Amino acid sequence: QVQLVESGGGLVQAGGSLRLSCAASGGTFSSYAMGWFRQAPGKEREFVARLSWRGGSKYYADSVKGRFSISRDNAKNTVYLQMNSLKPEDTAAYYCAADAGGGSYYAYDYDYWGQGTQVTVSS
Repeated sequence: QVQLVESGGGLVQAGGSLRLSCAASGGTFSSYAMGWFRQAPGKEREFVARLSWRGGSKYYADSVKGRFSISRDNAKNTVYLQMNSLKPEDTAAYYCAADAGGGSYYAYDYDYWGQGTQVTVSS
């Protein structure tokens, strides 16, 4: 059983930056592909970014490509999401998730989820 705890969310002005962290415990973190998803009020949860268990393969949603960067530190059991040039449409609750498979764009493929951290971008 893997526990995931996100942190780093907050209120930021458009054009600003935030770095989200997701700390894992209770499992072999390095064996999981990791992903970030987000969900805005009244909308479905959507894929943001994911990376392989070694961190060598990274994938992004078109809406964040070039602005967001996902990374992981397996020694610290932590995955990060660096978010730059934030826009009001990035406002959402952000969730990290662990996938025992090879990683996926789809939320239903992930085995474990954090509780989420809120990101609010003001215009």
